[in-house]
Amino acid sequence: MNIDLGLMQFKNLLKVRRENEKRYIFDPIRKKWLALQPEELVRQLVIHYLLEEKRYNRNRINLERGLKVNSLQKRFDLLVYDMGVKPFLLVECKAPQVQITDAAFQQAAVYNMELKVQYLLVTNGIESYCCALNYENHSYEYLEAVPDYS
Repeated sequence: MNIDLGLMQFKNLLKVRRENEKRYIFDPIRKKWLALQPEELVRQLVIHYLLEEKRYNRNRINLERGLKVNSLQKRFDLLVYDMGVKPFLLVECKAPQVQITDAAFQQAAVYNMELKVQYLLVTNGIESYCCALNYENHSYEYLEAVPDYS
């Protein structure tokens, strides 16, 4: 079920600058300027959505960190930890022109083999799908909204 995150309402919170014909966007979590690529734009809009709309704790958000899956080095886009510092929500961001397909969910599922999050969100900024994972039943359920931070 596609959910509308309304990400464009947060575009005025983005800090963008131009330097030598290159554009950069400021990451409020890592507190640094990053090359402005389409996927990065989506990631930054999702960060503002999680902070402003969902009131997630900025100290519990981790971005683009490496992890080992089946002895392969992988890198997730965004991971939110709950108050007990357990993986809570894994977010996979795609560029707006990239369709959300089973392959995007498979990529996130591979990362989640190590993380074991409660919720998974895959978005390209236009389409967004969030699901709750049930490890006991080996199942998942699509949600109508991103879960609140608890």
